[in-house]
Amino acid sequence: MIELVSHKLCINCNLCVQVCPTNVFDSVPNQPPAIARKEDCQTCFLCEAYCPVDALYVAPQSHTDIEVKEDDLIESGIMGEYRRLLGWGYGRKNNSELDTAHKLRQLPRPYQS
Repeated sequence: MIELVSHKLCINCNLCVQVCPTNVFDSVPNQPPAIARKEDCQTCFLCEAYCPVDALYVAPQSHTDIEVKEDDLIESGIMGEYRRLLGWGYGRKNNSELDTAHKLRQLPRPYQS
């Protein structure tokens, strides 16, 4: 579940507002987006994946509020962890070659008449 939009890291680009499939965020003029409908968060991590500055923290617990402290999350390096795992962002290794789903097309298919 979305737990934090970092006011220290956010550049107010509103990409998270645009990519969220459940409309969790509200844009706020000249400020980071507000988490307006936290209960609607589906823990899909799209907002975290698209954030260009790793200013979001989505906790893997999907139906539990957890207490977070912005400074602790920044210090721990966990901010933007999902984006790092994907290999998204400047200077990161693209991990798409680890996805083997494309090999499903190479499997033999049963004969169809």
